Amino acid sequence: MANLIEKAKSYSMNRRSFLGLSAGAAAAITLPGCGLTKVDSTTAAANLANKEGEWIPAACWHNCGGRCSNKAYVVEGVVVRQKTDDTHPDSPDYPQQRGCNRGRSQRMQVFGVDRLKYPMKRKNWEPGGGKKELRGKDEWVRISWDEALDIVASEFKRIQEKYTNRGIFASNAGDLGRAFSLAGGYIGSWGTSSWGSWRWGPEKFGMAEGFFIQSINDRMDLRNSQLIVIVGGNAAWSAPGNPTYHYLQAKKAGAKFVVIDPSFSDTVEILDAQWVPIHPGTDHAMFLGMAYALLKEDNPTTNPLIDWDFLNKYTVGFDMDHMPAGADPKDNFKDYVLGVNDNTPKTPEWAEQISGVSAATIRELALQIAKTERVALLTAWGAARIQNSDSWPQMFMTFGAMTGNIGKSGCMTGVSCHYSTANGGPSLVTPGAAGLPPIANPIKETINDIEMWKATLEGKYTAGYQKIQDVNIQMIYHGYESHLQTRSAQSLGIEAHRKVEFVLSVSHFLTTNSKYSDVVLPIITEWEKVGGFGSFINRESLVFWRKVTEPLYEAKSEMWIAQELAKRLGLDASKILPVNEKQQFFNQIAGAKVVASDGKTMEPLVTLTEADIQEIGATGKPQQGRMTYQELKQKGVYTVERKPGDNLGFIAYENFVKDPVANPLKTASGKLEIHCQALADFVKSKGFTEIKPIPTYSPAVEGYEATFKDFKGQVKGDYPLQVINPHYLRRSHSILNNIPWLREAWPNPVFISTKDAEERGIKEGDTVLLKSSHGQTLRPAHVTECFMPGVVGLPHGAWVEMDEKNQVDKAGSDNMLTGPITTGQGIGGWNSTLCQIEKWTGTPLEEDSKWPLRIVL
Repeated sequence: MANLIEKAKSYSMNRRSFLGLSAGAAAAITLPGCGLTKVDSTTAAANLANKEGEWIPAACWHNCGGRCSNKAYVVEGVVVRQKTDDTHPDSPDYPQQRGCNRGRSQRMQVFGVDRLKYPMKRKNWEPGGGKKELRGKDEWVRISWDEALDIVASEFKRIQEKYTNRGIFASNAGDLGRAFSLAGGYIGSWGTSSWGSWRWGPEKFGMAEGFFIQSINDRMDLRNSQLIVIVGGNAAWSAPGNPTYHYLQAKKAGAKFVVIDPSFSDTVEILDAQWVPIHPGTDHAMFLGMAYALLKEDNPTTNPLIDWDFLNKYTVGFDMDHMPAGADPKDNFKDYVLGVNDNTPKTPEWAEQISGVSAATIRELALQIAKTERVALLTAWGAARIQNSDSWPQMFMTFGAMTGNIGKSGCMTGVSCHYSTANGGPSLVTPGAAGLPPIANPIKETINDIEMWKATLEGKYTAGYQKIQDVNIQMIYHGYESHLQTRSAQSLGIEAHRKVEFVLSVSHFLTTNSKYSDVVLPIITEWEKVGGFGSFINRESLVFWRKVTEPLYEAKSEMWIAQELAKRLGLDASKILPVNEKQQFFNQIAGAKVVASDGKTMEPLVTLTEADIQEIGATGKPQQGRMTYQELKQKGVYTVERKPGDNLGFIAYENFVKDPVANPLKTASGKLEIHCQALADFVKSKGFTEIKPIPTYSPAVEGYEATFKDFKGQVKGDYPLQVINPHYLRRSHSILNNIPWLREAWPNPVFISTKDAEERGIKEGDTVLLKSSHGQTLRPAHVTECFMPGVVGLPHGAWVEMDEKNQVDKAGSDNMLTGPITTGQGIGGWNSTLCQIEKWTGTPLEEDSKWPLRIVL
């Protein structure tokens, strides 16, 4: 093993030879578990094809919506191929947990030639920063682990002594945060990049019980819906695996689909749905127009459209007669919609001017929903990833309550995305806890994600209502997330990284975080760890994985780094890892539970013998479970078998609807609060903006209305196009962006409508410049009829590649166009960003599948 590692260290490989190596007859990745060796791909594939290997359940750990089963076939330490779930026959009721193109390319990531191999520092780094302006441009120098850790410890202590621990900022501290916390702490960050205003607000007004997981009915009950309306969701791209398959079963059962979205997505096409194109960030206005249509046309006797019984029994705040105690009766939702107090009736015509959806369509859809007995009103998070969206979830819930589509079979109103797409409900199978006790950070200060780079540059941040806090950040640490890439105001982020005295990152590759660092430490992937369980795929499945390969090159675990750093900081390193990795692995297995036949009781999932415990290398007691440990090791996934009519189904809010007195919601009134003072108070406490207790419409900052200099006069402004950031099959957020297979299969264009392209003289494939008031980026144009005019689609997550001379990003990094705009709950405006597009007059872009990988050292 040691000899192989030394050979790997001494062997260099360019991209062409690597691709030749990986293009064998069986598409074999002929890379031994401990590093690269120079072999002939055809010969290697032929030799390995005749040898017996082992299928090892492999982690697919990225934050997509799939969480599918992934296996690697290993022959003599070589990953020959991959496959997905085949543990039982596939059927709609009992589906296999099949992987997508991203998971199936996982070995290209783990064994990528661009893996970081050794600790390294910037050539022009010196204590205190050195030539800080060269961050992102400097050369890299290989250093030893001892030197790297000594530098980190020395800089940590220097900054700590000069600026106190408040000078240290870790937006995603991970395992190193354990050492930092023992050493006095650090300032962290708070926010959400995905959930938008669904993250915290809904629990205030009674919705999204258990966050988004339990806000809709399960997939079996979805088949009872007659009409399924999806707002801003494209499961075919953002949640690969089974979700779209579940939707298809509902369609097969007779459901009709409507998708409200700025783009004609693959989901629209697959489901043969009615497409309702809409200006991004204006869904709230459209739903107000639908509410108005129902209020004006409802007649309880001759034309019942509104479920008044539901509103009166289960909600507060809809009308003057049902307001919560202490509230002004005039502050009711009905009067707001009708314009009683503000002289602005929220008519479909009013909504059309904002949303772009015709008044006729708004009325027709409202009546279709109201007249259909069983409707599923489903939304993804995308519509809430805008500024000033804090009241949108409350509006969505209100319309569901108006039409009585909450708490009954086939009727639901809530979030359908990520791993709960088309399948809500509490998990029927869960992993055990690892058992590693947390180490509390003694510093409780946190900075909102959207404001963190601005705070680093300006020395102050918003700490609450009418509270501005001084701060002097001089060290930035990047852990397991890519915050410089995936958070707003990337241009300011790069500037902030060139200001502070020290930047440290841990990484698998030279990501955006690492590129702008001073010291970069290579860490192992999940394929190089002991093993464990993945995050929940859905409520019925649990994925298990174990080690596929020994650590490559000099990569180490973050926990090892934290321990070594603790020693150099004079701390008790034993506190970092009081429960070792093998014991944590065992604890997760022993603590895994699965629902019993009664549909309520949870019982052990895994049978463990003394021999199993010894094999794992942990301590514990034998136990009886649903499957043996050896079976789990081989299969790598457990799925609860479902059947129509079983007792494992889930209807969101069913108990509340059956008996609201015995099962009150966790609100002041115990009901769904259409007037919710708690929500308004919560938003106010963040210190950015304020909202009304009822779901009033507030235009997004840099939203559709801001595309005009004079909205009434229809005079376009400097940035007349709205940008949305689709989650794209090429990558999961920013992860996997460097995988050659995915780059070749999924180019990274900007999607622009035919009308907008023609107006600008842009043709298919032209290199175009996207510019906003915050930054600019380049992309090849894909001209399409699938985006409504006025909207462009820039896929989320491309790694920034700055042309320093022209101050433009070449890679299509979406956050080059976003700014440090803080509103409400501190939510980024990824789907309410404005830009202009024009033909690029410089050198045309080459396809990024042809770009060299970031191979260093």
